Amino acid sequence: MTEILVTGCRGQVGTELMRLGECAGHRMVGHDIDSVDICSSEQVARMLDDEQPNMLINAAAFTAVDRAEEAREVAFGANRDGPAELAEACATRQIPLLHISTDFVFDGRKATPYREDDLMQPLSVYGESKAQGEAAVRKACANHVILRVAWVFGAHGHNFVKTMLRLARERETLRVVADQFGGPTPADDIASTLLCIAEQVDVRGHTMPWGTYHYCGTPGTSWHGFTEAIVADASSRGPIRVKRVEAIATGDYPLPARRPANSMLDCSRIQHVFGIEQPDWRAGLRRMLDTLEPPGRD
Repeated sequence: MTEILVTGCRGQVGTELMRLGECAGHRMVGHDIDSVDICSSEQVARMLDDEQPNMLINAAAFTAVDRAEEAREVAFGANRDGPAELAEACATRQIPLLHISTDFVFDGRKATPYREDDLMQPLSVYGESKAQGEAAVRKACANHVILRVAWVFGAHGHNFVKTMLRLARERETLRVVADQFGGPTPADDIASTLLCIAEQVDVRGHTMPWGTYHYCGTPGTSWHGFTEAIVADASSRGPIRVKRVEAIATGDYPLPARRPANSMLDCSRIQHVFGIEQPDWRAGLRRMLDTLEPPGRD
């Protein structure tokens, strides 16, 4: 039985990690910000020494993209300094580290999906803090897997799907950006992927192919296309107010943080190395809506 320690255990992915890990028979131990400050070397060391896990999955992050522009210190603390502390402590104790990163480390100017070795050029504080967090993990802990994901959504926590469901109950028209593209990724699929990789750590041992991998949903879509699917699925489950989803340009809806226009990730490496296929986000959306009180009450 593998003992897996999860930091950020109450977030979108962390919650699913705890649930699915226990269902798979692993001994799951979760910590969140109220029990361990991952930026504190003393608290991190005490956590690892007390729990003595076989591996650690870091799902903790500051993900409020626009707030990060003003809360720079907080974002870098959670997304760079915390992972650095975890990586150093794991390396000292020879504990493998699985760490979640993001498509926001790229600038979105590439015409094709991003590969793992493409140059990181983040546009926002959030993206820069995550890029530096990746660098810290690579520098401190040789036995690591960094999993870059995109457009995460699920039944737990705050996300785009829940926001659109709420607005669909309140408004007749939704105006949504149609010139940013990516692969929406269900949180439970991300958790399943991390657990699959964790299980292979035990099987492969010293031959484990450590490094960075991409994982996002398919087919690619825009925020506008994603919203149309959300509205269509929600309307089939009960009455909603919205009647029209209007396509707009990024410039028509200015936000504090710049977003990459292309967030598509090339996921061929994770398929080749681990046999993990991209998830169909439309199935994940249906699963999510099945778990929410109709019509998507959060």
